[in-house]
Amino acid sequence: MHLNKPLRGNILTEHGWVAGAISFTDLITDISGEQLDFDPFQNLTGTAPSADFSTVHLPVHSTAHSTAQSAGHSAGHSADQAANHTRYDQFILPGFIDLHVHGGGGKDVMDAGEAIHLIAKMHAQHGTTSMLATTMTAPVADLEAALSAIGRACLMRCEGSARVLGAHLEGPYINPGKLGAQPDFAVAATLEQVDWFRSFAPLKLITIAPEVDDHLALIKTLSASGMRVQIGHTLGTYEDGVAALNNGATGFTHLFNAMSPFHHRAPGMAGAALAHAEYAELIPDLLHVHPGAIKAALRAIPRLYCVTDSTAASGMPDGEYMLGRQVVHKCMGGVRLADGTLAGSTLTMDQALRNLVALGINLAEASLRTATYPADYLGLSERGRLAPGCYADILVFDRQLNLTAVYVEGEQIDLTITNA
Repeated sequence: MHLNKPLRGNILTEHGWVAGAISFTDLITDISGEQLDFDPFQNLTGTAPSADFSTVHLPVHSTAHSTAQSAGHSAGHSADQAANHTRYDQFILPGFIDLHVHGGGGKDVMDAGEAIHLIAKMHAQHGTTSMLATTMTAPVADLEAALSAIGRACLMRCEGSARVLGAHLEGPYINPGKLGAQPDFAVAATLEQVDWFRSFAPLKLITIAPEVDDHLALIKTLSASGMRVQIGHTLGTYEDGVAALNNGATGFTHLFNAMSPFHHRAPGMAGAALAHAEYAELIPDLLHVHPGAIKAALRAIPRLYCVTDSTAASGMPDGEYMLGRQVVHKCMGGVRLADGTLAGSTLTMDQALRNLVALGINLAEASLRTATYPADYLGLSERGRLAPGCYADILVFDRQLNLTAVYVEGEQIDLTITNA
């Protein structure tokens, strides 16, 4: 084990902000310093960095989820502490965990082979320290090849790469009437086929449309076996969503996208999520979901977390790329099919964090929704947080939330390498 030089700055711990130092090997060994009872990011900057979509600087608002406030300190004491504490310009956060990654750096998960390692390397350069490699709806042979590659990647993390935790099987068990950017290879699920796919790689998440054939019974069976089943690519009703949750479904795939929308007389699958979900994933690239809808979801779903749904076009110039068997076009920050349908994103998790902060979410809560909540969703107590004994998955940001350093299990990632 290599002992790294301690990092100093404003450290976001499970118990709030600490102005001090974090020591680590492949695991965090110690965090020491002054516990802060105010938000050092808001105190230092006063405003949030603007997202790519706007030049307007939005104020950072305190929220109920902030971990930076201590009820036992008076406002006057906080003001004194804010005025007198060491003025660190660095903000140290837990590494991002992205549970929906199709590609990056010109490579797609469905390319199989060594593509997974290259994708994991590109996303590590943007702060993703752990990820789920996500498949597309495809013929069985294609899925077998992709899952085999994911399984191999799970066994060994390559130098300079994010940790691949397993697979997110997005399709083929979806509604053919709500494919989105998925190719038309949707089929009804069977337990035998799911078990077969599980023999190639750890299936950490599986997306299913609950209204299709016998899917509701299968959701119950899979959930009882410990699998996490998400609802997505669905034309199901509000009632279908509630039934799926009652039978063990645990979340929703890219909330609002590729699902029946909310209406006050027909709440749809989106309404089921807003009314009942504890967890759901959302793509905060500000193209897939309107900022107002993001704010509504943040108020409604306690542990809403962010994903990129990134494609091969992430980290690459405008042009044509493959998404599974589909040709997609990157232009003006978005990825679309030829007919204009959104087809995944070019989002990276560092930009997701900046977008949340620019929408008025404080930095501590933004970190929860890009690191801690996805870790909790997968039951990973040793990731997604900065605490002694946890993996040293560490990010360092400057006051403008530019990413300046990334550590994956204690290894410093070279941020100068590009895949373009």
